Amino acid sequence: MTIQQAQITVDEWIKTVGVRYFSELTNMAQLTEEVGEVARIIARRYGEQSEKESDKGKDLGDELADVLWVVICLANQTGVDLTDAFEKNLAKKNSRDATRHLENKKLK
Repeated sequence: MTIQQAQITVDEWIKTVGVRYFSELTNMAQLTEEVGEVARIIARRYGEQSEKESDKGKDLGDELADVLWVVICLANQTGVDLTDAFEKNLAKKNSRDATRHLENKKLK
């Protein structure tokens, strides 16, 4: 599935199953919540915190997909073409950071 197809799929789902988009502010709060769930898994599974029994069954991929879903919702409702935005962002990174990381002594 392409990014464009994902945007169309989410939009169709929202308009048929979800009834309507939540407001942008509600979706921003929802995004923060979903990122927090990803952070909890990462902190406990890959960081120093011990993983609680109730966290062991959590699926990182599913939580990341939740983040992606809300990002797509925000893009759709604000008129952002994520394919175009991502391509422009990648070009910016390739231009701005062409040698930055290679020259970073901390990364060697």
